[in-house]
Amino acid sequence: MDALAITGGSSLFGETRIYGAKNAALPILAATVMVEGTCVIDDVPHLEDVRVMAEILRALGATVERSGLQVTVDSTNIRLTNVPADLMQRMRSSIFLMGPLLARFGEVRVSKPGGCVIGQRPVDYHLTGMRALGAAVEEKHGYIRCTARRLQGTTVTLDFPSVGATENLIMAAALADGVTVIENAAREPEIIDLANFLKSCGALIEGAGETMIQVTGVHHLTGTQHRIMGDRIVAGTVLIAAAATGGRVTVENVSPAHLGSLLAKMRESGMRVETGRDIITVESSRAWQSVDLRTEPFPGFPTDLQAPFMAMLTTAQGTSLVRENVFEARFKHVNELTRMGADISVDLRTAVIRGVDKLSGARVECSDLRGGAALVIAGLMADGVTHVEGLHHIDRGYQSIEMHLRDLGADIERVQL
Repeated sequence: MDALAITGGSSLFGETRIYGAKNAALPILAATVMVEGTCVIDDVPHLEDVRVMAEILRALGATVERSGLQVTVDSTNIRLTNVPADLMQRMRSSIFLMGPLLARFGEVRVSKPGGCVIGQRPVDYHLTGMRALGAAVEEKHGYIRCTARRLQGTTVTLDFPSVGATENLIMAAALADGVTVIENAAREPEIIDLANFLKSCGALIEGAGETMIQVTGVHHLTGTQHRIMGDRIVAGTVLIAAAATGGRVTVENVSPAHLGSLLAKMRESGMRVETGRDIITVESSRAWQSVDLRTEPFPGFPTDLQAPFMAMLTTAQGTSLVRENVFEARFKHVNELTRMGADISVDLRTAVIRGVDKLSGARVECSDLRGGAALVIAGLMADGVTHVEGLHHIDRGYQSIEMHLRDLGADIERVQL
């Protein structure tokens, strides 16, 4: 069994370029099934979720080739619309194929997707959107089948600004007849990246990144070349790790505007933050103040950075309150942090973190992707050696995390237990 062996106490220093965003790459790769032609996607990270998405595309009949960080997809010869259930269960983002396949072929059959167990993430928002566009939706024996002779543009108001549902609706509407208006749309930067990709293929989309998006359907999309935006969650994780170890790190290829809420909280806790057009530097001493935060849809504090930031707060001066407003089961890392000496209590969606002098190395296990990143950061902070198990979760969203951190001075290696 693979694990990360981390000897704490080393501060992180240096500069690093952030690779392409997983949360942008996956919907964009899914969107290629709508394109009759070749799409060249640059800066695609080497992640387990990306590999699974490529397997799904091949299973459907697409040609997928990778050369370094470039992935080339030709979906011209896709004929299947039944997404393999075993692959769906390995990655929640496979639900992104629903809108594109339905839009292009008039039907799609998927099983309910898997992924990290961090709370209820129902596909109801997706299905409501497909129904609004005119699709018939049947749920039976764990499968979802959507059919439509032709999707029709309409107005869809989301009950919650779901990122996935917003993206699925944009993709489905891109090939629908007429105009679709998405109200209460999610505003995350990855949605803008998806829209930019689709527009380069010939789609007509206005308002991506705002609460109302308008999509005018076209009859076909053509091949293109597109570069994935930098991963703001990876950037945030690295910056938090630098701060938590009393270091100074500069990350490149990420917009400070994409991490505004995180940087505000880091400044509030006493970190020094400098920004440029696509560059962020964070520097800290080994003493920082407690802060309170609540996760919210963008531009609020990202739920994906709640666990990593909590790891840093375990040794802050004072008591911090963290309110999780997006996923109700996203405190599974707390038990592992307490094994390392953290003083944390949880009441439903609120965690109270009382700062301690230090953490101690321990053997801990990831239960989800971002919780795993929190345990890595805790290991970097702790006295002694920490073994982090369950790396398959971390590998879904971080490209060779041990090499990335080692280049910045961390004492970390992948070992067999």
